[in-house]
Amino acid sequence: MLRPSTQRYSVTRPLYSEDTFEDEHAKVYRKHKRLLDHFIQYFTCTSERAKNAAVSLLPIIGWMKIYSIKDWLLNDIVSGVSTGLVAVLQGLAFSLLASISTWYGLYAAFFPVIMYFFLGTSRHISVGSFPILSLMVGAVVTRLVPDEGPPANITAFEGLTKDEQRILVSASLTFLVGLFQLGMGLLQVGFIVMYLSDTLISGFTTAAAVHILVSQLKFVLGLTVPGFSGPLSIIYTLESVFTQITSTNIHDLVTSIVVMVTVLGIKEINDRFKSKLPVPIPIEVIMTVIACGISYAFNFSENHGVDVVGKIPNTFESPIAPSLQLFQMTAVEAFPIAIVGFAVAFAVAKVYSVKHDYIIDGNQELIAFGASNIFGGAFKSLVASTALSRSAVQESTGGKTQIAGLLSAIIVLVVILGIGFLLEPLPKSLLGAVVIVNLKGMLMQVVTVPYLWKKDRPDCIVWVGTCLAAIFLGLDLGLAVGLGLELLTVVFRAQFPRCCVLANISGTDIYRDRKDYVNIYEPEGVKIFRIPSPIFFANIDFFRDKLKDAVGFNPLRILRKRNKAVKKIKKMIKKGELTLTSNGLQATCSMPIEESEEEGNMEDLDKPTDYSDLPIQVNWNTELPANIRVPPVNIHSLILDFSAVSFLDISALKGLKALKEFIRVNVDVYIVGCDPYIIEKLRNCKFFDDEIKTSIFFLTIHDAMLFIHESHPPKTVTLIVSVDHTSSP
Repeated sequence: MLRPSTQRYSVTRPLYSEDTFEDEHAKVYRKHKRLLDHFIQYFTCTSERAKNAAVSLLPIIGWMKIYSIKDWLLNDIVSGVSTGLVAVLQGLAFSLLASISTWYGLYAAFFPVIMYFFLGTSRHISVGSFPILSLMVGAVVTRLVPDEGPPANITAFEGLTKDEQRILVSASLTFLVGLFQLGMGLLQVGFIVMYLSDTLISGFTTAAAVHILVSQLKFVLGLTVPGFSGPLSIIYTLESVFTQITSTNIHDLVTSIVVMVTVLGIKEINDRFKSKLPVPIPIEVIMTVIACGISYAFNFSENHGVDVVGKIPNTFESPIAPSLQLFQMTAVEAFPIAIVGFAVAFAVAKVYSVKHDYIIDGNQELIAFGASNIFGGAFKSLVASTALSRSAVQESTGGKTQIAGLLSAIIVLVVILGIGFLLEPLPKSLLGAVVIVNLKGMLMQVVTVPYLWKKDRPDCIVWVGTCLAAIFLGLDLGLAVGLGLELLTVVFRAQFPRCCVLANISGTDIYRDRKDYVNIYEPEGVKIFRIPSPIFFANIDFFRDKLKDAVGFNPLRILRKRNKAVKKIKKMIKKGELTLTSNGLQATCSMPIEESEEEGNMEDLDKPTDYSDLPIQVNWNTELPANIRVPPVNIHSLILDFSAVSFLDISALKGLKALKEFIRVNVDVYIVGCDPYIIEKLRNCKFFDDEIKTSIFFLTIHDAMLFIHESHPPKTVTLIVSVDHTSSP
C-alpha cells in the first residue's frame, strides 16, 4: 500500500452541468417493462424454466448430481450418527418446554427431517426442535389446557385426556405454522426475514433463554410448578418456585448440578481442542447413559421420588387431523412462531452456506420448513426449525449434505422403535440440566449491551427493549414490541438525519462538514447544504427547517418583507414622500413614516418582487429610507448536495418547490450529485418551470462552485482550485 502523502492525481475536464454533460455524452435509454410484461414473463413456460423450477423446488436434485460417495459418504455417516444421538436427547429435553410428553420431541427429529431432506437448500443445518419455539408452543398449550382448571371450550377436546388435548393443541399449532411458512414461501416473501435485525434477534433470543431457564427450574429442583402464560408469567413462575423452594428434591438437584458442571467442562475442552479432536466428545450422550444406569440401579423414581421420562411407546402413533377451531384460537401466536423459526434457521443456514460456498434460497427454505411442519404436525410433531448446537455438531463432525440429516433421523427411528425403553428411567432433571447448559451461548449475548451502548445507542435501545418486553410480556408480545422499536429507529434515522453545511478543504476539490476540520475554507456568499438521506413526506419539513437554520434566514419571510417594502416605496414616491437624489432615494420629511396596517393579499406577497415603475434599483443590503427595514441576505448562492438522496416522493416534490423562495430573494440555487433517475422523475412530474430550470443541476459540488465563481469572483482566489474550468487537486 502506497503512502497517502506520495499519491497525487490530476484531472483536466470541462465544467459540467447535467445539461452539458448529457449534450456531450449520449445516454442509453432503456425500455422499462410494464406490469403486464412482468406478468406474461412470469407465467410463460419453457422447457428450461420447467427444468429450473424442478431443481429449485427439489434442491436434492442439484447436490445429488455432484455427490461424491468416496469423499463424502463416510463423513456423512459419522456426522449423522453423532447428530442423531444429540437429536434424541434434545428432542426429549425440548418437549418439556412445550409441556407435552417427552417422546413427541423425538417425532420432531424424524418427520420434519425427512421432508427437509428433499426440499431444503441448506446442506448443513440439523432440522428438529428448537428450545425457543418449544417454549412458545408451550405457552399456547398451557393457555388452552392449563395445569389447573378446565381447558378451553373446544369441541375437539371432547372425550380426550389432558395429555391428548395438549398433543392436539401442539400438533394443530405446528400444522398452522407450516401453513403460514408454506404460504409465505409460495408468495415469495422470504425477504421478510430482513426486517428482523441481528440486534432484535439477539435481544429476543436472550429473553427466550431467560424464559427457558426459569421454566426448567421445576425439573432441576424436582418441584411441581403449574404452567403460566401471558404477560408476567415469568414472575408468577418464579413466585411459585420460591414458595416451594424448601420442598426441593435433593437427588434432582445433585443430579442437575453434576450434569451441568460436567457438561460445561467437557464442552469447554471440545471448544479449546476442536482442531485436535476428530469428533467432539458426546458428553450429553455419555451423561445420559450414566444417569439412566444409576437411576435404574437405585430406582430413583420409586425410592427417591425423582420424576423420570417414563414409558416411551415403541411405535408411531396414528396421524391426526388438525382442529380448525384451534386454528382460529392460535393464529395470533402461530405467525410469530413461523417467523422466528424461519429467521433462526435461515440465519444458521446462511452462515454455513458462506463457509462452504453454496447458495441458499430464502423462499425455498420457507417452502421446505412449511412442508416439514405440515407433515410433522399431522404426526403430532413439535414445530421444527434448527438448534444451533445440533447444527454445529452436524457440521463440525464432517457432515457434507443432508444425507447426514437423514441418517440422524434413522438413529431417532431406531430409538423410537427399538431401544426407547432404555431411556424410561432417565431423570427429567438431567434433561433440564442439558437444556440449561445449551443456553450458555444465548445468555452470553448480554455482554454485547455495553458495546452497543457505546457504538450505536438506537440499536442498544432495540436490544434492551426487545429483551425486557419479551421477558415480562411474553415472547409473542415481546417480538411485536421489538419490531415496533426497530421501526421507530428506522423512522428516527430517516426522519431526523444529520444534515450539515459543507466547506472546502483548502487547495482541493474536497468538501467536508465545516465543523469537523481545521484547515477548511467556507466560500464567501455560498452555503453548501448536504442532505444525507432520501426525502419524503416524513422529513421534508425537517429538511426545510434545517436549511433555514443553515442559511440563517427564512426566504419566504424575506420575500414578503421585500414585497411590502417595494409597495411602500412606490406609494411614497407617488405621494411625493420620497424623492430621487444623487445618493438614491431620500424621504422629504424628517419624521419617521409609520408602517401601514394594510398588509395586502398574502398571495401577492409570495410572488416575485415587482420592480417595475421604480426609478432606481433597490440594494437590500444597505439602509433603506423612511425607516423601512428588511433583514439582509448574506449569501448569493445555495448548493444542495443530493448525492445521498436515493428517492423523492410527491410530498418532497411539493416541498422542493419552496426553492423558488430563495430564487425570488436573489439567491441562486444549485443541486449537485443528483441521481439521473430523480431528475427524470422531476421532469415527468412537471417540476421545472420558468424559475426552476434544469440548468441548476451540476455533476459535483466543485463544478457548481467553479460556475458560481464566474459570476461571483471570490476575494481570495488562491483558495479556490482551478477557477479556469479544471479540477486539479
